[in-house]
Amino acid sequence: MSTASINGCCLSSFSASKTSLPSKFSVSARLATPPPSSSSSSSSSIPSLIQNRPVFAAPTPLITPTLNEDSIEEAIVELQKLLRAKGDLTATAEARVDQVTAQLSTPTSESIASSESVERIKAGFIHFKKEKYEKNPALYGELAKGQSPTYMVFACSDSRVCPSHVLDFQPGEAFVVRNVANLVPPYDQTRYAGVGAAVEYAVLHLKVSEIVVIGHSACGGIKGLMSIPDNGAVPTTDFIEDWVKIGLPAKARVKSVHGSAPFAELCTHCEKEAVNVSLGNLLTYPFVREGLVNKTLSLKGGYYDFVKGSFELWGLQFGLSSSLSV
Repeated sequence: MSTASINGCCLSSFSASKTSLPSKFSVSARLATPPPSSSSSSSSSIPSLIQNRPVFAAPTPLITPTLNEDSIEEAIVELQKLLRAKGDLTATAEARVDQVTAQLSTPTSESIASSESVERIKAGFIHFKKEKYEKNPALYGELAKGQSPTYMVFACSDSRVCPSHVLDFQPGEAFVVRNVANLVPPYDQTRYAGVGAAVEYAVLHLKVSEIVVIGHSACGGIKGLMSIPDNGAVPTTDFIEDWVKIGLPAKARVKSVHGSAPFAELCTHCEKEAVNVSLGNLLTYPFVREGLVNKTLSLKGGYYDFVKGSFELWGLQFGLSSSLSV
């Protein structure tokens, strides 16, 4: 399989003081590419709405019993009694009470949809409990004690590309991080601490042996990346554009190699090249490099085409070479 460097150059010469690598070695890595395809008040004054006594509230249950017509009618009658007990009501207030109670007695499409979604969740869990949980007591008994996954997987949040479904991972087999465009940012303790924490936990505590970054066809995040103007225009989104810019090196490489290709084709190339950029970014994490040097960890890239029903997998070629002095 042919190899290609990230953004046209090899990743090399990481400082030994930061990477815990032998001083006489430098690190080089090459990616094997997949086959083509208002002011505050003083402390002494207390706002009248804040009461100096504890407030207790029980959490509202997510799943509640379904109300039938009789119980709804009873609730309406009680509401009318309660409102009228407050005093004499004007004709306007009377009309308003009738209007509100009529609305209460007529279920809206929104409430129906909400009820249907709750029922879907309930049915889904019941199916899982009966068909999987109760039929695999040994598996779930072990999982109750802890986890020891083999894989860490970066996948897109796209609802069509659930990695556990596509690759048939069983519970406890893969530690999964999903985000827009399945991107892995470079090491940054402030800006990308969330991803950094996940990688650190997977590598140092769970001791996964494989990190797999999986791209996919028709990725909206990559399409957004390829659509960002090159003239430095002001972002039109609060978060998305800044996030997908992690893949800018992939965009630049794809445009330099396939610049004349149709936009859809450029997006397909970038979906794969962005995986390579993420693999390169993983090398900026010291504990990832250490795992690679010690051969306790390996990195792989993948691409799932749900249109064709195909999956590609490639590896990161990583090794140590002797330093050369001239």
